[in-house]
Amino acid sequence: MVINTLGAVGIFVVVVVLYFLSCIRIVLEYERGVVFRLGRVMPHPKGPGLMLIFWPIDRFVRVSLRTIVRDVPAQDVITRDNVSVKVNAVVYYRVIDPLKSVLEVENFQYATSELSQTTLRSILGQAELDELLAERERINHRLREVIDQQTDPWGVKVSAVEVKHVDLPEIMQRAMARQAEAERDRRAKIIHAEGEFQASARLRDAAGVLEEHPSSLQLRFLQTVSNIGNEKSMVVVLPVPSQGLDFLQRSR
Repeated sequence: MVINTLGAVGIFVVVVVLYFLSCIRIVLEYERGVVFRLGRVMPHPKGPGLMLIFWPIDRFVRVSLRTIVRDVPAQDVITRDNVSVKVNAVVYYRVIDPLKSVLEVENFQYATSELSQTTLRSILGQAELDELLAERERINHRLREVIDQQTDPWGVKVSAVEVKHVDLPEIMQRAMARQAEAERDRRAKIIHAEGEFQASARLRDAAGVLEEHPSSLQLRFLQTVSNIGNEKSMVVVLPVPSQGLDFLQRSR
């Protein structure tokens, strides 16, 4: 009888020890534990460190506080100027209130992902294609504001939203290439016209100087003759100044 009693006590002690060991939970530094006791949530999240969960009266939910990076799948978006594009993005968010993330939404990660997809289609549908391509930073800021406002009741903070890639239809790509080529041609013509204008202004100034100083015209004429003499030309025709013609007539 004594042996049976000691055996029963030993089994009881072993069961109690195993029970307490199974109740031990270790919460890491970047985690918090939400505890439900008899269905009611404990007022403050637990952790980090060692804690005891007395099952079956307690239920333990582990929540990570680290930043989560979630890809938003490519979405078909029709911009305000009726251009169909495919756009994908990436969302950075983290839990700042573990209690709300468990109590206010069934699965905050899935909910945030779905909300990001619908918000991406909604916000980009209000923008024109040129804005989507040129004002990416402003659109990213607007996406973050809208998503963060809607996830705030869940205890989730959205830190950044970045549009990764905009996939344009092939027809639109060719049209944009032609537009860019036309823009380059326009700039080239403007630069050429500006050069012609500046050159004509310099020629006008030079003509004014020659008109005020006729002797400089003679020097220019002699310089031209010297340059022609260096060429291997067979026939050279030189104009005779009017002063030379007057001299010949007087000599007759």
